Order: sequence, then structure tokens, then C-alpha cells
Amino acid sequence: MTTQLGLPEDIRACLFDLDGVVTRTAVVHAAAWKETFDAFLREREGEGFRPFTDSDYDEYVDGRPRADGVRSFLASRGIDLPEGSSDDPPDAPTVNGVGNRKNELLLEKIRTQGVDAYEGTLRYIDAVRAEGLATAIVSSSANTRDVLRSIDAEHLFDVRIDGVVARERNLPGKPRPDTFLAAAHDLGVEPARAAVFEDALAGMDAGRSGHFGYVVGVDRVGQSDALYAHGADRVVKDLAELGGRA
Repeated sequence: MTTQLGLPEDIRACLFDLDGVVTRTAVVHAAAWKETFDAFLREREGEGFRPFTDSDYDEYVDGRPRADGVRSFLASRGIDLPEGSSDDPPDAPTVNGVGNRKNELLLEKIRTQGVDAYEGTLRYIDAVRAEGLATAIVSSSANTRDVLRSIDAEHLFDVRIDGVVARERNLPGKPRPDTFLAAAHDLGVEPARAAVFEDALAGMDAGRSGHFGYVVGVDRVGQSDALYAHGADRVVKDLAELGGRA
């Protein structure tokens, strides 16, 4: 049985990813990653380098913590960099240096382009809260709070587990389920009574391996089959499809 929110009746909390679910920043992240990796590969291999692609983003980077994304993609190209440290300059030939370059580009794009929210998601979250369900934002981004404030949505979430909190608590990122599990714990809800909302394949993996009660895939880029293959119970193009009236 499902409720008017399109969820099983025993769900008591909703855990939302940020980029691609709440905000239209996934495409900005992808552009910053491509610019970062293409510049790195061009400098390393010359003009004949093989560019970073959309499939590379989906498989190795999307939804993962920044350093994990760097490490995962470069490993796919047979490249092994030293870790460096979190304060490495953006031109340092280290995992952290490459990640910091990406973040520098991302913040510049956000400053110049702004951040838009998915209105269907915001209406759905309003409806969720009106029904008395708890809510959390779960993102690998260290910029989560600033992004939420920019769209006046910080108040919509009872708990925030983001890149900053994950680092403080030493939580591994997606595809591991630890950040979602931490959100459910902080809300006082068993994973089996929480629903996960994600657009990234790594997020689907996290939702399924964490044994959450329901996993909703949000298909913004035409990867419905892949979202189901990675564990979605249901895939929608917009959360408004699930129902709910705030």
C-alpha cells in the first residue's frame, strides 16, 4: 500500500540528495569536472588526450565525495596521484589539488550562473513535512549549506549530512550507505522506515546497500534503466509525479 506521497505506508522519514534532486546543480558539477579533468589530461598527455565524458561522470564521479571522484576516475585511466592534503593549491598534482581545482571552478560557476531549485521537489518536500514525515538532506558536497541558503530551503530539512559533516564524523561517502544511515540515525528512524531520493547511480547503490525502506531514482538525464539496475524501487523524472499536496 502506498500513501498520497507515493511511498509505502510505514515510511516515516525522507532522505534527499541535493545536486540533481533538490537543485539543478548536477549539470554545473559535471561541467566543472569536465573542465578540470580535460585540462589535467591535456597537460599530462598532450592534445591527443581522451576527454572526460558524460559516461565517465556517471560511472566514476557523480554522487561521490570529491576526492573519491578524482581517485576513481584517474584510476580508470591508469593514473595514480599522491593524496596530498586538503589545503593543496588547485594546480598541485595531487588528488586533493585536482579536487580543489574542481571546487574552485564549481564555486565560480555558481557565483556567475546562480542556483535554481526543482520546484516539483520543493513542493513535494512541503507535502512530506505537512504529513508529519521527517526530512534530511544528504550530500557529498561541502557547499550544501550555502546552496540551500541561496534557494531559501535550509528550513526544509531537520538534519543535514554533507561533506563537512562526513569529514567531521569520518563517514565514507556514496556508494557506501554511511551518510544516509547517519541521517536516519540523527532523525531517530530505522533505515527500513526511511526513503532515499537520489539521481546518481552511486546514491542508488548506497540506498540499496543500506537496506532503506524505499529508494526513489530521479531521472534527470535519461538513465532510468541504470537507476533501476542499481536498486531503485521507482524512477520518476520529477518528484511531483509521486503526488503529495503541500
